[in-house]
Amino acid sequence: MASFNSISSEKLARLVGTPKAPVVIDVRDDDDFAADHHLVPGSFHRGHVHVPQWAEEYRGGWVVVLCKHGGKLSEGAAAWLRHAGAAAEILDGGIEAWRAAGLPLVPVASLPNSDPAGGSVWVTRSRPKIDRIACPWLIRRFVDPRARFLYVTPAEVEAVGERFGATPFDIEGVFWSHRGEECTFDTMVKEFGLSFPALEHVARIVRGADTDRRELEPEAAGLLAVSLGLSRMYADDLEQLEAGMTIYDALYRWARDATQEKHDWVSHGGKGKRP
Repeated sequence: MASFNSISSEKLARLVGTPKAPVVIDVRDDDDFAADHHLVPGSFHRGHVHVPQWAEEYRGGWVVVLCKHGGKLSEGAAAWLRHAGAAAEILDGGIEAWRAAGLPLVPVASLPNSDPAGGSVWVTRSRPKIDRIACPWLIRRFVDPRARFLYVTPAEVEAVGERFGATPFDIEGVFWSHRGEECTFDTMVKEFGLSFPALEHVARIVRGADTDRRELEPEAAGLLAVSLGLSRMYADDLEQLEAGMTIYDALYRWARDATQEKHDWVSHGGKGKRP
C-alpha cells in the first residue's frame, strides 16, 4: 500500500523537467547505489546517514525522496525533512518502481566527474544562440539542477575548463559537441539516456534551428527567430540564459501536452472570419 506521503513514478515523471518540479533526492545506501549506478532524471544522491544535518537546507521547499524500494531509508529521510519544515514525500516503490514503469534513468558515469551529488560546472563560448542555451536548460531541468555555466571567449574555452574544473561543451574537438548531422543537444539527450518522447521532439526542433535545417520540424524556424531575438536583447549571457530557460520550458510543455491543439479565430470564441 502506498504511503500517504508518497508520489507515483508516473506523476513524478510529469513533473521532472518543469520549473516547478520538486527537489528529488536519492538516499540509497552506498551498496545499493554502487550496484545500480543510475539516477532518476533531475535527482542527486545524498547520504541518508547525515539527513539530520542537511534537512534544514530544504526548509519551505518541496522534496521527493527515493531509495531502492521506497522503504525505510526514504521514509526516514522524508520524516526528517518534514521535521525541518519541508514538504517531503517518498517515491512510491523507489527507483525500482521507476525502472519497472519503463522511465528513463541517467547513468552516473555520464555525469562530469561522475559526481552524483550535482553541482557540475560547464564552460562554452560566449554570445550563445541556440545549443548554448538549450543545453544548459536540459542539464538544469533533467540532469543537475545545481549546474553552473561559464561563458567565455571562444578561444579560451578549453583552457578555462582545465584551470577551473569545468566541462567544455559545444566547441569542436570535445566530447559534448556536435556529432555528424546532430547538434550538442542531441548528444546530451542520448548520453544522459533521456528518452522522454517530448524531449526527443524538442531535440529535433533544436537540431533544425541550430544546423539550419528548418525543414526538420515546422517549429525550428520559430525557435531560430526567438533565439536570435534573445541574443540581441541581452548583452549579459547569464541574463540571456535565464530568459531562455522560460522559452525551453514552454517548448517542452508544448511538445509534451499541446502538439494537437490548434488555434484559430472561430475555435477560440470568434464569431466568424477576421475582418
